[in-house]
Amino acid sequence: MSLDGLRLAVSWLSVLPVPARRVVDSTCRQAISFAPLVGALIGGIGALVLWGLTALGAPPLLAGLLVVAVLVLVTRGMHVDGLADTVDGLGCYGPPERALAVMRDGGAGPFAVVALVLVLGVQAASLAALTHDPLVLVLACAVGRAGFVLCCREGVPAARAEGMGALVAGSQPTWLVAAWWLALFAVSFAAGWPAALSVLLAAAALLALTRHVRRRFGGITGDVLGAASELATTTVLATAAVAA
Repeated sequence: MSLDGLRLAVSWLSVLPVPARRVVDSTCRQAISFAPLVGALIGGIGALVLWGLTALGAPPLLAGLLVVAVLVLVTRGMHVDGLADTVDGLGCYGPPERALAVMRDGGAGPFAVVALVLVLGVQAASLAALTHDPLVLVLACAVGRAGFVLCCREGVPAARAEGMGALVAGSQPTWLVAAWWLALFAVSFAAGWPAALSVLLAAAALLALTRHVRRRFGGITGDVLGAASELATTTVLATAAVAA
């Protein structure tokens, strides 16, 4: 993997001003491989904001809401948009073609609105309970972006013949998927059993998601990757908050 893939991952998954020098198929696939690193960077920004707001005496829930807003801004809202479109697609009736058409439409239906309120609300409330340990957000965001790697593992097809999903589906070798998740589990285990449990729960949720979208859509899309990121991030934060 080259640094071109890392540069593309940063510019693709965040608003940070890092120019991507080469944007070709191979570099895009490498960018998925680097996604957890970008997640840790984004989580670090959020953790710093959470620490700063707490130090200034902001009420915990207000701090949590503001940090969630910062995370959405730093990621251009791509992941929450993917979550909304995926939930709308899963919630509609009809064959896979109908579901994919709903996802491509871009409008926010009732399923999308409810999902966004619940997911962002759970994230904010969880962060309010974690103001004493803001570094949990670094783990949560890294695990969320490791969801990209897991969803793009070998054997998982794309739902469409075009788009981001077609470009990166099945591009991540099994050894790399295992390496990322074992590394995240090792780091989380060093932080205690609740963190380690949260990583395992996130992995289980993502495996269930990929199985379901393969059955419903025929494979993954770029929207599914965004939904996977938000699902895994929320799972880690909520588990850590309950344990706290």
